[in-house]
Amino acid sequence: MQVYLDIIQIIVSVALIAVILLQGKQGSLGGLLGGDSGVFRTRRGIEKTLHNFTIVLAVTFFVTSLVNVLI
Repeated sequence: MQVYLDIIQIIVSVALIAVILLQGKQGSLGGLLGGDSGVFRTRRGIEKTLHNFTIVLAVTFFVTSLVNVLI
């Protein structure tokens, strides 16, 4: 059981890294320093799908980590 959880966690972590890298940069350096561009954007299409998939993968990674620690 432990080996399967480890394999699942590795697969989820690699997928999470790939999905995060696929997302486009939305903020600029000014956003890091407190500047605001003043433009409100909504996510549409593939950007929204990637965002939702990132959330699902993050929750899955968190749950598998907890289960892995408890077992």
